[in-house]
Amino acid sequence: MVRLLAAMGLALSVLAAPPADAADILPIFDAHLHYSHDAWESVPPQEAIAILRQAGLKRAMVSSSNDDGTQRLFAAAPDLIIPELRPYRTRGEIGTWMRDETVLTYVEERLKKYRYAAIGEFHVYGADADLPVVRRLVELARQHRLFLHAHSDADAIDRLFLQDPQARILWAHAGFARPEAVREMLGRHRNLWCDLAFRSDHATGGKVDAAWRAVFEAFPDRFMVGTDTFTPERWHYIGEHANFSRAWLADLPKDLAERIAWRNGEALFGRMMDGR
Repeated sequence: MVRLLAAMGLALSVLAAPPADAADILPIFDAHLHYSHDAWESVPPQEAIAILRQAGLKRAMVSSSNDDGTQRLFAAAPDLIIPELRPYRTRGEIGTWMRDETVLTYVEERLKKYRYAAIGEFHVYGADADLPVVRRLVELARQHRLFLHAHSDADAIDRLFLQDPQARILWAHAGFARPEAVREMLGRHRNLWCDLAFRSDHATGGKVDAAWRAVFEAFPDRFMVGTDTFTPERWHYIGEHANFSRAWLADLPKDLAERIAWRNGEALFGRMMDGR
């Protein structure tokens, strides 16, 4: 239901968004994309890359089930794609991976073979964050100096930080939490960042919600936008989502808008891949 309401709100906001001026287009760092096995045939790699470039994306963080999709896109456009390692070999592992020790063998083998900026996006909630498989994932992120991209509730985020107080976590969808709760979490954890993927409650008709504006102003370096292509057809909405983002970001001061649009993502993840 949350996703349905978010999708409806996003659709209405996109329709209300004015077309972007190509001469003054705001770059977008999309921090939440997937290119899983069911997208490879319907949206071949070169077509996917073309979609990203046409949308005016500066960078795109991509994970996939399985990781071969991410590697295909990275090979096609290493200047554009920032790879994440998702611990799922198929979509069906979303609810079981945290209890499946064979996931660790898969993750460790991929980490030896390829470069990544993060482990994720993965789904884990509450006390499941303390399961041995998840704990090992946190250890691997620390060992390889990677972010964790967690689709989690606040309880699970707190538990991940208890395991590693120095962990760096990108909170997918800002936990689908209210802005007041997001603000509390950001104040509690200095190494927590949020993507706003698949949300539209922070802005309507190009106007930023007052409660969200307060959080953005209080934590200007902690937010990024994202599309979340969790189904293949959502690849064809990346451009619309980028324009939706540009519309509401235009309601913020220029420096803050640029930080959320692309500078935060580039500072955190672009430099990791560039070796800076």
